[in-house]
Amino acid sequence: MKNFLFFSAAVLSAFLFAGCGKTAKAPSGDTIVFSSIGEPSYLNPLLATDSASGDINGFVFNGLTKYDKDLKITGDLAESWDVTPDGLTIVFHLRKNVLWHDGKPFTSRDVLFTYEKLVDPKVLTPFSSDYKRIASVRIPDDYTVKVKYKEPFAPALESWGIGIIPEHIFSKGDFNKNPANRKPIGTGPYRFVRWDPGEKIILEKNENYFEKTGNISRIVYRIIPDATVQFLELKKQAIDIMGLTPYQYKFEATGKLFDRFYKKFNYPSFSYTYLGFNLKNLLFRDKKVRQAIAYAIDKKAIIGAVLQGEGVPISAPYPPTSWAYNPNVKKYPHNSEKAKILLEKAGWRDRDGDGIREKDGRKFSFTVLTNQGNKMREECATIIQDELKKVGIEMKIRILEWASFIHQYIDPRKFEAVILGWSLSRDPDQFSIWHSSEMRKGGYNFVSYSNPEVDRLLAEGRRTFDIEKRKKIYFRLQEILADDQPYCFLYVGNSLPAVHSRFRGVAVAPAGIMYNFVKWRVPENLIKYK
Repeated sequence: MKNFLFFSAAVLSAFLFAGCGKTAKAPSGDTIVFSSIGEPSYLNPLLATDSASGDINGFVFNGLTKYDKDLKITGDLAESWDVTPDGLTIVFHLRKNVLWHDGKPFTSRDVLFTYEKLVDPKVLTPFSSDYKRIASVRIPDDYTVKVKYKEPFAPALESWGIGIIPEHIFSKGDFNKNPANRKPIGTGPYRFVRWDPGEKIILEKNENYFEKTGNISRIVYRIIPDATVQFLELKKQAIDIMGLTPYQYKFEATGKLFDRFYKKFNYPSFSYTYLGFNLKNLLFRDKKVRQAIAYAIDKKAIIGAVLQGEGVPISAPYPPTSWAYNPNVKKYPHNSEKAKILLEKAGWRDRDGDGIREKDGRKFSFTVLTNQGNKMREECATIIQDELKKVGIEMKIRILEWASFIHQYIDPRKFEAVILGWSLSRDPDQFSIWHSSEMRKGGYNFVSYSNPEVDRLLAEGRRTFDIEKRKKIYFRLQEILADDQPYCFLYVGNSLPAVHSRFRGVAVAPAGIMYNFVKWRVPENLIKYK
């Protein structure tokens, strides 16, 4: 076991960069190797709905704004902005001399074009609701963008953190099928080099980037669809950074050798995991049934067994670290007897004595889908399966490869229930997830949830600037969602990343550890991949 952390850098370099052919000389510096359990879907920030795509897009594209380490909005492609006293107009002043990765200049026309695509009904973006509130976007010159809203929109500045896309690349043809969705051209700190499907994506440092950066010259993003295999690669030093499972964090990522080569971090994530129901399915239309399932599930057992205590249970869709979090919403402590009573009231009874409840000649039996490679979700599913069996519900489990899961089941709504998670925006606006208008194709409301009061609150929360008034709105929103249980909200877990110790500048802040990634450095004597 003494050599478990050692791996030939020469061999790994051959694997990572073989077949690059006659490309331009790579910039000097080191390489960082990431990994993902899923293949990206779209390397286009307007179309991407999954974290694998979002990670790559974050390196390749810039928005007008971004969050700093303390979660304050600061400029990105916009150097500054002015907001009118009524909050209806924002005038962005853009950076000059910014270039797209193909050498073309970035201008206000690209911002206007991005907006036009976001509100184009033919574009399959889940983000359009933020931009349909805009009355007009005007560009007085190449470096000024004037955005006028129909009514006040509290998340306006945050919404302009979406990646801006190049007009000269996307102006012709079918936007949804443009080749640039797999070979992106952005303005970001890293430029796209190649994508070997099922294997890796390679990015190289943008030497013309408008900010000073560290010396990480290349990013290799390996696709490894299993967290256990990822960890084996981490122990070999064949990947440099990964989010550990709680079991790995506590029991496997330990010892002098691991501590010598890696640094571990532990902080609350701004995300949650849930069991989501297809609300168009007859099984889940009755609120009493969804509440019964919530009572039947032992969330504390899941947190103990799956998260090793590194998380907290929730019953509504906001993490405790959110300023909008309501601690007083309806809770669902584990109570099998209460679950049985609710199921009886909903008309579900075990009439033939086989242990599974029936109603109108139909067994209460369904299949839950989740994605391959995420052992925590698989373990959650197994615990939930056992708990539901105790109250007379048969739940089958099906594990699917990520791309198939999203494109063949989630997008066309061909599922009964799913175990998934949301990484959330810091602004509490969740219009795109819960508003009934977002049941559309390409929308995030794929469970088909509809509640008129929720629709009203979501709209009101977006046009309210006063933080205390917004808090009341979102407190009420959580009360309704906790009662309706369109998802069974399971838990908020901790982020548990491990990063190779040769990287300098890595520190935990309210925004996590990746907020200053472009500044990370490797001392010259520790550079691994020349």
